Amino acid sequence: MHRSRARPDSAGTRRALRWSDLTPVASAPLPRRTDIETALRRLAPRIPPHEFGAVVDHALDSRGLEASAPERAAWLSLVAYVRHAFTEYDDLLAQGYDQDSARHFVAAAMEEVLAAWGVRRRLAAEE
Repeated sequence: MHRSRARPDSAGTRRALRWSDLTPVASAPLPRRTDIETALRRLAPRIPPHEFGAVVDHALDSRGLEASAPERAAWLSLVAYVRHAFTEYDDLLAQGYDQDSARHFVAAAMEEVLAAWGVRRRLAAEE
C-alpha cells in the first residue's frame, strides 16, 4: 500500500508535503556564505577544514559583521577565532589585563598560527 506523506495545514486538514516543507531555512543567504568562504580561502589557503567552518560560521553569525564586505568579515572573524582559540588571550583578560595589553602579549602566537595557515597579511596594532 502506498501512502503519501501529508502534513496538517493551519486548518488541521492534511495536505501533501511540498519541497519547501523539507528544505531547511539557511541562517544566511547562500551567496553571502560563498563570498565569505571564497575570501577566507584567499586569506588563509592552508586553514584546516574544522577551523575554516568555524571562522565562516562566526562571520555569518556576528551581528557586527552583517554589513561588512565579505573580505573584511572573513579577516575579522579569522583574527578573532585565532585570538580566542589558539592563544592565552581570554586567560589574560581574566587575570585583569586590559584588551590592548592582552592583544599585545598574544600577537606573536597569533602571527605564528596565521603564517602556518598561509596568511600573508600581518596584524595591525589594533587587531
